[in-house]
Amino acid sequence: MLRTKIAGIGTYVPEQVVSNDDLKKYMDTNDAWIQERTGIKERRYAKRTGETTTTMGVEAAKKAMERAGTTAKDIDFIIFATLSPDYYFPGCGVLVQRALKMKEIGALDVRNQCSGFIYALSVGDQFIKSGMYKNILVIGSEKHSFGLDFSTRGRNVSVIFGDGAGAVVLQPSENDKQGILSTHLHSDGENAELLAMYNPGTHANHWTEKQLADFDDAEIAEMFMSHNMIDNAQNFPFMDGPSVFKKAVVKMPEVIMEALTANQLTPADIDMLIPHQANLRISQFVQQQLGLRDDQVYNNIQQYGNTTAASIPIAWCEAWEKGKIKEGDLVCLASFGSGFTWGSALLRW
Repeated sequence: MLRTKIAGIGTYVPEQVVSNDDLKKYMDTNDAWIQERTGIKERRYAKRTGETTTTMGVEAAKKAMERAGTTAKDIDFIIFATLSPDYYFPGCGVLVQRALKMKEIGALDVRNQCSGFIYALSVGDQFIKSGMYKNILVIGSEKHSFGLDFSTRGRNVSVIFGDGAGAVVLQPSENDKQGILSTHLHSDGENAELLAMYNPGTHANHWTEKQLADFDDAEIAEMFMSHNMIDNAQNFPFMDGPSVFKKAVVKMPEVIMEALTANQLTPADIDMLIPHQANLRISQFVQQQLGLRDDQVYNNIQQYGNTTAASIPIAWCEAWEKGKIKEGDLVCLASFGSGFTWGSALLRW
């Protein structure tokens, strides 16, 4: 039976380090307040011009391909996960294909926010196992800093997020002691608006047809993005933090246990858990629920903040580079985010 192995992994984070104290220039906050609620000490911000979600993804991809012993010409499919694409459309996948001068291969964009990388990894796993592709490039990349509300009004969201990218190259393997064992994906859209960026969008603020009848076509067109939205800060992300926290600390342990149970394993068998870096307090709660030791869990949100779709591959690569993940280790990846969506992946390194 074919297995999907991680042939190479790479990351890219911007040079600019932004500390909690740096954010005091823009909003009423302080280092103690941010660390107490999130565990974050600093994050990275991309350059306003010159660095994009795509360019960061390309740099991470180059490292992953080099470590996999492949070139851009070898890649036969791209899967790109992000919530902060360069453009509303087209997606970043085709921009990577262009930047790396690849063949006219397929490119798929995944919009599952914090769970994007797990979803992308799962899709790639199925393509490899089916024999459809042999060298799949999976990228998670985010440039949050360009779209945050840097004021006291927006501090609950803005202090959390950072920029960066991670990538892996997937290849087939007949070694049943290596590779992805299983992936598990879930969603519940009942409270989708609790963590969302409403504008720009086509929902017209959830107005009914009867309400819209009072506006002419020009006014309706402005509902996609208008001066009024900007004036009222309606073009920034919204998050009900306590509600997201409560859901995450239930669903993340559940989906981790689902993966372990599916493979007749227990939390004690995990050599390294890489949780999505949403909030250090969430990761610590999950660790406690599963009875894991500190050396079984890797967190780096303290240095990078929440890089959503990029956070798992960044933490995963960093843990491996530090020698915390060795050949044969059981690695579990888990995420929870906007949608709500959540998922896990279990693999042998």
